[in-house]
Amino acid sequence: MANHPNLIQKPNTVVTVSTLTQWNTLGSGITELTVSNNSLNDASLTVLDLTRFRRLKKIVIGDECFMYVEEVKLIGLSELESVEIGNYSYSLTEHAFNYSNRHFYLKNCPSLRELRIGDHSFSDYSVCAIENVDALERIVIGDSSERLPSFSSASLELKSILIQNE
Repeated sequence: MANHPNLIQKPNTVVTVSTLTQWNTLGSGITELTVSNNSLNDASLTVLDLTRFRRLKKIVIGDECFMYVEEVKLIGLSELESVEIGNYSYSLTEHAFNYSNRHFYLKNCPSLRELRIGDHSFSDYSVCAIENVDALERIVIGDSSERLPSFSSASLELKSILIQNE
């Protein structure tokens, strides 16, 4: 893979991307990832698997991103602490619903404390599976009073066991 001149490929880096070329050149050692608003809406990008970013601590996805992604995998990211997804991301259309077989997986992220998902994101996803996120303190889905549905056709599964030593 060729390196993009604006992306630092060292561990402990903070990176912002807005194009598919930038996305494809990301190094695995990044710790904070930001995706700019209205980005990565390429029809060829249908699976978003972030498992290679083992050092990732924070993810911020802007508004109206990843509209063609059918499967999101945040799995086994042991250092991940925060995920924030803007409005209208991971949704094919702004106002219509396409009840399809699209999936969101957040699993085995023991350091995750916060998950925020904006209005109308994942509106046409049929699966939202959150599992083994024992440090999770806060889930916010939808952040306005407008009742714009996120995961409107999905059942929510939250599976974790928290064992505390006394």
